[in-house]
Amino acid sequence: MAEAKHDIRNYVAGEWIGSATGKTIPNLNPANTDEVLGLVPLQDRETARRAIAAAKAALPAWRAVPGPRRGAILFAAHRAIGQRAEELARAMTREEGKTLAEARGEVQKSLNVLEFIAGEGRRLRGETLPSEMPNTLAYTVRDPVGVVSIVTPWNFPVAIPVWKLAPALVCGNTVVFKPATLTPWCGEILTECFLEAGIPAGVLNFITGSGGVVGEELISNPDVRAISFTGSNEIGMHLYEVAARTGKKVQCEMGGKNPVVVLADADLELAADAIVQGAFGSTGQRCTATSRVVVEAAVAEKLAALVVERTRRIVVGDGLRAGVTMGPSVDQGQLETVLQGIAIAKQEGAKVLLGGERLMGEEHRRGFFVAPTVLGGITPTMTVAQEELFGPVLAFLAVKDADEALEVANGVRYGLSSSIFTRDVNRVFGFLEKIETGITHVNSPTVGGEAHLPFGGVKATGIGAREQGSTAIDFYSELKTVYIDYTGQVRQTKIY
Repeated sequence: MAEAKHDIRNYVAGEWIGSATGKTIPNLNPANTDEVLGLVPLQDRETARRAIAAAKAALPAWRAVPGPRRGAILFAAHRAIGQRAEELARAMTREEGKTLAEARGEVQKSLNVLEFIAGEGRRLRGETLPSEMPNTLAYTVRDPVGVVSIVTPWNFPVAIPVWKLAPALVCGNTVVFKPATLTPWCGEILTECFLEAGIPAGVLNFITGSGGVVGEELISNPDVRAISFTGSNEIGMHLYEVAARTGKKVQCEMGGKNPVVVLADADLELAADAIVQGAFGSTGQRCTATSRVVVEAAVAEKLAALVVERTRRIVVGDGLRAGVTMGPSVDQGQLETVLQGIAIAKQEGAKVLLGGERLMGEEHRRGFFVAPTVLGGITPTMTVAQEELFGPVLAFLAVKDADEALEVANGVRYGLSSSIFTRDVNRVFGFLEKIETGITHVNSPTVGGEAHLPFGGVKATGIGAREQGSTAIDFYSELKTVYIDYTGQVRQTKIY
């Protein structure tokens, strides 16, 4: 039996609303585009301004709520999300395409993050430090930044909103939240859970619409004091430029081109398992996905054979169907990006070891399915070795030794995640010292992270403070330094 359609609502200034413009777009199931899940409002800039104004009006009362009480509300949101976990996972699979098992895993990751950040309500730390002046108490406290715009992508439509919303709210900020138009249903359910937990009207506003209309208002409006964004480099750098003109705080997490370095002494079976998991989990549509294997030439052919053999076992299809282990690309545009990237790789001399085509069988022809693809014969200057495709495409690059492997691994503009497989502890620590990524793993996949540890990248991948862990509150708070002269006597002070 077909599941019911669900038209998306927005939440602005304490009210659930439809499209103020009367314009909507269909929310499609990427595994079966014949299935319209519902309609998504396309709001205008005026509605975005209303949401920002509501957040500004709600700020004084929300920032006055004690941190532990704000944390308690987030714990209540944790319970609400937990109670709707299966509903949320199924909505995610239907509108984003990942398998139900992956969707359930994402909901659990979101719960882990929310549990940790809720506790930060009791740990909004400052410092007490000695003053140079006598009879003076010096310390720091954290204040909220103000109104925050949160703009999230489609590939992790629950986890990424949660790891932005939770620290923003626990620090006492008010929020306007815009999810990707491809995954608004997950955003609506999350908003409902936060409201059920006791978030007051105006503190959290949820709005859908195009980046060129709603998104532009959320980054340019002078009442917005901070912007947290995850998405493409092109949009992230534009956002950074616009926000800089008005001095807003900006946090951008953008692209990745993550390498697994495999040295000749590595456990190749272990490496192959990790590579396949990292490359093809979530259809390769994750910023930490493994997209490059940089392997010593002595074992390159053997490792490639092991990876191909494991990749053949992947079952591609609708993520709600039992036994499926990889879903579709999220939409037509992403499908075309992946297929074009494969075509360019072949033109530049890549050898297709497996896959390389769109799947058009009976169970695939109505969706955006690409075969999991392994490419050999890749050199560091090829497009597929440099640019992020965000799909199930893995490139093998053979190198002569560990030094060249490190050089190739670092030879891209991105710097999010990396991994090395070797039994040599000296090479491990040499790699850890010199690898140019914000996250790195030893003898494990490039994907995965824990809720209490920082997440983020370097070079073209990241701008601003790290997300997740105890560092998450850094972006969403401002430090205020306080000096108290407890004698009440006027005396000579420092001139600086």
